[in-house]
Amino acid sequence: MNAILVDIYSTVVPSAPYIIAAYALLLVTLFVYAFMIMRGTKKAEAQIAVLEEALAEKNAEH
Repeated sequence: MNAILVDIYSTVVPSAPYIIAAYALLLVTLFVYAFMIMRGTKKAEAQIAVLEEALAEKNAEH
């Protein structure tokens, strides 16, 4: 086998679990971030609904 390929394989193959772990950590971080955004959006929609109800009640009084 080519000496350059031996050097490449000897450095890449042992570090493969670390590379996979880094990508897994990145994916988990992205999923958590997306979940936080969706949760924040739902909270904001709930607050807007409460404000709309209060505004409707206030306008009904007048």
